[in-house]
Amino acid sequence: FELTAGARLMAEYMEPDAIICLGCVIRGETPHFTYICQGVTQGITQLNLNYNIPFIFGVLTTENHQQALDRAGGKLGNKGDETAVAAIRMAALKKALKK
Repeated sequence: FELTAGARLMAEYMEPDAIICLGCVIRGETPHFTYICQGVTQGITQLNLNYNIPFIFGVLTTENHQQALDRAGGKLGNKGDETAVAAIRMAALKKALKK
């Protein structure tokens, strides 16, 4: 939940062109994984609706540590790179629409 709070503070005080929300949640033995994933997803969605800044969702939700590594620069790509590209594209779209 701190991820969405931090992103909101950045939006209010820094006025960036885009905000990339990066994180990783690995499933454990309790329902906590589900609550965190749903909360962060809904929180970032709300930020996108409430602010005129693109908030890019870059949160890995994985079953184990290896899946996280595979998606963070491993054999299944790099979520960080993907979100950076999305942020640049969304910031450019916003700028183009302002003209």
